[in-house]
Amino acid sequence: MDYGMIGKIEKAKLYAAEPERVTFNTLTAEFRGDNSSYLLHLTPEGWSCNCPGFATIGLCPHIMAMEKILKPMLKRVPEQYHRGQNVVSDVEKAMRYAEETDRVSFRSFEVTFRGDNDTHITAYTEGAWSCGCTFFQSRGVCCHTMALERILKGMIESSEQPVG
Repeated sequence: MDYGMIGKIEKAKLYAAEPERVTFNTLTAEFRGDNSSYLLHLTPEGWSCNCPGFATIGLCPHIMAMEKILKPMLKRVPEQYHRGQNVVSDVEKAMRYAEETDRVSFRSFEVTFRGDNDTHITAYTEGAWSCGCTFFQSRGVCCHTMALERILKGMIESSEQPVG
């Protein structure tokens, strides 16, 4: 019996119930809209999307939905409506999209994860995880990565790490 791993699994469950421990620093995700798929990016400078609406107005329902989905993990002011935006239509679409998280596929992200004992940088890139904690360094999985898999279930490619 691997008691160290059992403890990390239990801690991951507790962490997943507290998504506010996570702060998204950067992300890249594919967002499947009603008509096409788009790439969303979050950088320290802000959001971008390659959809026509963002190109025209600077905000779109895809970003609005992501802000709603990731709300406790985004420590930034939500984007404000822009001049020329069809606010009612975009808000309705964003609300619907936020309920349909299967539209989102994260390609990569970097987060700051505030654990019980320390703060760690945890990252995900095309199905591969990394974390600055010592448990991850020795095992290739940790409570931080397992918690994020729970929080983002269905929006990331789940690792098939053997447990135990």
